[in-house]
Amino acid sequence: MPATPVTAAPQEEKKTNYRWVVMGLIFCIWAIACADRANFGIALPYMKKEFHITNTEAGLIVSLFSFAYAIVQIPVGMLYRRLGEKASGIFLAVCMVFTSLFTALMATTTSVLLLQLYRIGLGLSEGPLGIGCTNVINRWFPPQEKGLATGLWIAASKLGPLMVPSVCLIVIAIWGWREIFYVFAVPGFLFAVLWLLLVTNSPSESRFCSPAEQRYIRGEGAPADAGKKPAPRHLRSMPLLDAINRTRRVERLHTIGQVFTSWNIIGVALGYGCMIGITNIFMSWIPTYLVTVRGFESVKMGFLASAPFIGAVTGNMIGGLISDRLLDGRRKPMMLLGAIGTTLMLCLLINAPDSAVFLGATLLISGLMVGIGFAGYSAYAMGLVSKSTYPTAFGIVNFLGQIGGAVAPLMVGILLDHFGWSSVFMYMVGTALLCVVLVASVVEPVAEPEA
Repeated sequence: MPATPVTAAPQEEKKTNYRWVVMGLIFCIWAIACADRANFGIALPYMKKEFHITNTEAGLIVSLFSFAYAIVQIPVGMLYRRLGEKASGIFLAVCMVFTSLFTALMATTTSVLLLQLYRIGLGLSEGPLGIGCTNVINRWFPPQEKGLATGLWIAASKLGPLMVPSVCLIVIAIWGWREIFYVFAVPGFLFAVLWLLLVTNSPSESRFCSPAEQRYIRGEGAPADAGKKPAPRHLRSMPLLDAINRTRRVERLHTIGQVFTSWNIIGVALGYGCMIGITNIFMSWIPTYLVTVRGFESVKMGFLASAPFIGAVTGNMIGGLISDRLLDGRRKPMMLLGAIGTTLMLCLLINAPDSAVFLGATLLISGLMVGIGFAGYSAYAMGLVSKSTYPTAFGIVNFLGQIGGAVAPLMVGILLDHFGWSSVFMYMVGTALLCVVLVASVVEPVAEPEA
C-alpha cells in the first residue's frame, strides 16, 4: 500500500505592525504643525515692541489663526468623505507644505497687516491636517487601540509647544526673533515628502501592511472570520460609573444629517472649544505673563512656559491608556476628570504667590489635567459615527473647538487692556466650569460595530 504523502502544515501568516510606523509619522507631522503655531507666543513680546502692538491687537493676531483654522473644518471634513484614498494622502502632504511656507513667511513680515495675513494663511493651511491625521487613525487602528493612538496624536500637539520655548530662545540668542520661523519651517517640508512615500489613507492600499495586520485592524481574528459581522461591543460591568456617565446603547450615525443634529457631537465640540481656549492661552499669553508680570529672565521663562505642555504630554498618554485599558473605551470619565481638575488648578493661579516653584508646579498639573481628557474629544466620535461620516463629525468637533480656541486669546487681550491678569485666570476658570457642564450633558455611546 503506497504511503500517504505528508502535507506540510500551513505557516501562520506573519502580522506586521506597520500601523505604528504610520502613527510615528502622524506624531511627527502633528508635533511640527503645532510647533509652527506655538512659536508665535515666544516671538510676541519682540513683535509688540517692534510694531507697537497693543494687547487687544496681539490677541486678535493670535486668534486669527484659530478663526481661519475653524472655517475650513466642516468643508474639509466633507471633502475628505469624497476624496479617494490616494488623493487624501496627497492633499494632507500639500497642506503640510503650505503650513511650512506660511511659517517661513512670518519671518519676512514688515507690518501688522502682514502678520495678520500670514496667520490667516497658516490657519487655512493647517486646518485640514487635524482631520486628515484622525481620519487615518480611524482607518488604521482597531477599536481597542484608537484611544491610545488618539492620545499619541494629542500628545504630539503638546510636544510641539513643549519644545518651542527652548528652541526659540536658542535661535533668538544666536540670530534673532525672525529666524525662529525659518528654523521651524524646514521639518514640515521634509515630512510632507516622507508622508507621500510611506503612508496611504487605508491599510488595504499599503504595500507595507500585511493581510494579517489588515484583518487585525478590521477586528477579524483569522482568515476564516473575514466577511463576518463583528460582534457587538460588550463593556465590563461598572454600574456606578455607567450611571454617573450616562452610558447608553445608541444607533451609529450614518448620515450627514444625523451628525449635524446630534447633541452628543455638538456638546462634546463645545466642551472641546473650552479646553482648546485654555490651551491657546497657555501657548500664546503665558510667556508674556511670566516676563512682564513675574519678571522672569528668558531661561526661567522658557522652563516655566514649557511646564503646562510637559504635563499635557503626560496627561494625553495616561488618559488614552486609562480610557482604553481600564475603562474599556469609555471616553467621558477622563474628559470630566480633566475639566474638573483644570478648574481647580486654575483657581490656584488667581493671585498666585510670586514663587517660581509654585507657578511651575501649578502650570505643570494644570497641563496634566487639560491633557488627561483631551484624547477623548477626538476619540468620542469614533464610537458614535460610521467611518464614512467620521471626517464630517470630527470637522464639526474641530470647528466649534477652534472657535472656542480663537475667542480665548482675543478675550485675554481685551481683559488685559481693561483689567488685569486676575481677570484672565477667572475667565479661564469659568471656561473650564462650562466644559464640565457640557461634557456632563452628553451620553457615553455604545454603538453597534460596523460590518
